[in-house]
Amino acid sequence: MVGHIDHLRSAVRLTHADHPFDIAAWVVLPDHIHAVWTLPVGDCDYSKRWSVIKARFSRQVTAVRRRPSHILRRERGIWQRRFWEHHLRTESDKADAIRYCLTNPVKHGLVTDPRDWPYSSIHRDIKNGRWAA
Repeated sequence: MVGHIDHLRSAVRLTHADHPFDIAAWVVLPDHIHAVWTLPVGDCDYSKRWSVIKARFSRQVTAVRRRPSHILRRERGIWQRRFWEHHLRTESDKADAIRYCLTNPVKHGLVTDPRDWPYSSIHRDIKNGRWAA
């Protein structure tokens, strides 16, 4: 993912324009992504947004080695087939999810301080005073 960060950013930006959502937190790791989104009132279609992001990104990235199951399903072999969605019911739940998201590079041993990971919305949050610098 991080090797193609510009393609991913483009896919997210275009999808955001077509299917709005608020990004509360986002972190891109070498092999997965964590995001905390809020969708517009009355809209709960996370799947559509992920599907469009994945498709746009996949069209821009050179194919990786694909297993026969990828070929059968016409998949590029870049993404896992599903995502895990969690509804956050309280502000405390949301704060915990944001913290988990932004500290995930530390959990995976990529950095010792989440502020050192370049592919994270933590930098936006520090700039806006929502994360202690």
